[in-house]
Amino acid sequence: MPIREVAVAGYRSLRAIRFPVGALTVFVGANGVGKSNLYGALQLLQASAAGTLARALAAEGGMQSALWAGRRPTGKPARIRLAATIEVDGLGTDYVVECGLAPPTGAAFPFEPQIKEESLVLHTGRRPLTLLERRGPRATVAGEAGRARPLGLPLLASETALGAVRDLAGCPELDAVRRAMLDWRFYHDLRSDRASPLRQPCLAVTTPTLSSDGADLAAVFATLVHVRQDTIDLDRAIDDAFPGARLVVPEPGRCASFGMIFPDYPKRLFEAGELSDGTLRYLALAGALLGYRLPGFVALNEPEASLHPDLLAPLARLIVQAAERTQVWVVTHSERLAEALAAHGRVTPRTVVKRDGATWIEGLRLGGEFDEDEASGAGEAD
Repeated sequence: MPIREVAVAGYRSLRAIRFPVGALTVFVGANGVGKSNLYGALQLLQASAAGTLARALAAEGGMQSALWAGRRPTGKPARIRLAATIEVDGLGTDYVVECGLAPPTGAAFPFEPQIKEESLVLHTGRRPLTLLERRGPRATVAGEAGRARPLGLPLLASETALGAVRDLAGCPELDAVRRAMLDWRFYHDLRSDRASPLRQPCLAVTTPTLSSDGADLAAVFATLVHVRQDTIDLDRAIDDAFPGARLVVPEPGRCASFGMIFPDYPKRLFEAGELSDGTLRYLALAGALLGYRLPGFVALNEPEASLHPDLLAPLARLIVQAAERTQVWVVTHSERLAEALAAHGRVTPRTVVKRDGATWIEGLRLGGEFDEDEASGAGEAD
């Protein structure tokens, strides 16, 4: 279920922006231009599906921190608007959620995010079908024959209808969209310090997909080696980055572990706790991108962190390979990684800039399309 388009307004440095999303989307730019806000907006959309949007915004500092800080039209309420077009069985669905501040007399904390409006619309090719609609505390969902019916439970202003709905009889598309959004995986916190979860053994449980913090990396490798018994891609990725080296994954007992053998020390196993930061981080990215089962959408925020420049081309090849199995979104400030992705994936990296104080993407038209002279290769991988 690919994401076709994303639109965000009123969120941090994103005044109003809409852009298409391809099989492989690459954003590159200097520090401070708002690349991470593009990434963060997608995390908030997932939080909406999980029913934790208000909590996620509160964790960012509340609405006073998350709202667009520039000038706003007078007479209009301050709102954050998040939207995505997601494909379901070949049909597009538009999900939109708007957050604002509590009214002065409302029974809420002063800067608590409040869900004001929400909708999910399916485009069937004949006429749009509204699967979910919410205005204030009232919400309806599509029932049998597409007829709107009350959600069936009272909504708090801090709750999303998409996260709260339970009875989905007659509306499988709504359930499919929510499950697809919950399946998105964001990798931005793959720590490599001494206490990193990546360096610790983990419980030996069949693990097809790497967790966001990488704590089950050893189980992901053990699943490939001992359950799937297919390590061709993994072995190739290791040799591409560390010629002559070998990943060792012992048969798990109660716990799974891994280590590396390097050609300079052929009889010495370097366990995870001994590996360099760059080596460990590359292995974690390999686990994220080569898992037995990849999520429907993978987002990487500055994956080049801690990596030696010589590892960027192997990383780019890993990312391009993963984009053949799932949809991948990369945010980076490394021109070298962006160039490698362009070379290996025939993708056009999009340069993120600040324009009049707002985050923008070079070549993006106001209508949400990229310039025609760039469009032929935009977002497509081999």
